[in-house]
Amino acid sequence: MIVVTGGAGFIGSGLVWRLNQLGIDDIIIVDKFGSDDKWKNLISLSYEDAFDANEFGDMVSHDFLKKAQVDTVFHLGAISSTTEKDFKLLLTNNYEYTKYLCEKCLTGNIKFIYASSAATYGLGENGYSDNEENINSLRPLNGYGFSKQMFDKWIYKNSLNDKVVGLKYFNVFGPNEYHKEDMRSIICKGFDQIKSGGGIKLFKSDKPEYADGEQKRDFIYVKDAIDMTLFFWENKPVHGIYNIGSGKASSWNDFVTPVFKALGIDVNIQYFEMPDNLKDKYQYFTEADISKIRKAGYKKEITNLEDAVYDYVTNYLNTDFPYLH
Repeated sequence: MIVVTGGAGFIGSGLVWRLNQLGIDDIIIVDKFGSDDKWKNLISLSYEDAFDANEFGDMVSHDFLKKAQVDTVFHLGAISSTTEKDFKLLLTNNYEYTKYLCEKCLTGNIKFIYASSAATYGLGENGYSDNEENINSLRPLNGYGFSKQMFDKWIYKNSLNDKVVGLKYFNVFGPNEYHKEDMRSIICKGFDQIKSGGGIKLFKSDKPEYADGEQKRDFIYVKDAIDMTLFFWENKPVHGIYNIGSGKASSWNDFVTPVFKALGIDVNIQYFEMPDNLKDKYQYFTEADISKIRKAGYKKEITNLEDAVYDYVTNYLNTDFPYLH
């Protein structure tokens, strides 16, 4: 049995989708369900059962993992908003709950794979290496990133990096992100406007070395992020904290242009001033160092950005059923 927390969410539901493709449906989905449309991510998926995250914590305290013969826990559930100001909420959900679940898994000899975040790297002033010696020099810019950094540091402090797997996801985009509101990719947020002929708006650059729209991020298609995640399930001896990214920085212009091409529409990008409250927190460049996961044995090629955007637009956004199926 496999447990996926955040299993109705973006990457979590994608993970279940890929497991189904591999013929696996002995899966327990755990998530916080509310009034959003997250549940729609589950429509086409096969799984054993689903539980609310708060209820699941109590179930774990009563030896549910052992009784259900759980082999692996993918802990992808978290408060993932980078603008969340309630740090107590972040501390409880992203740090304390993760510690609790990790300890239960280690006690039961269950593989524990958890979601960290590239938000731990802050502005990237100390690089984007996932090597152990880099961890104490990182300076996250928001509470979300700091809560993830706290757990990463706890793992190393307690010498657990050779027993669990942590994954630092960079800018993941693709189908099943629709419920994420402001945390959706700009492609998802701007698709309808582009399709209707209104173009798309990007931030102007506030630094002379970057032209407007040429600020760069490491964008990775959700299907690639899923495959990289499953690598650690398929290769159980591999442990540690790893970057999950494309390994190549691309500009925002390069990110949105393929949407126009996929729709057969002339490129129409407009630029507007960056809000003052973002100027000192805005990342102008992110690029995952993926040499560590490559060294660990991950061989698959990363999908070319233009091909990934084309697949997202053509096979999902521009269809009647945009969910992974």
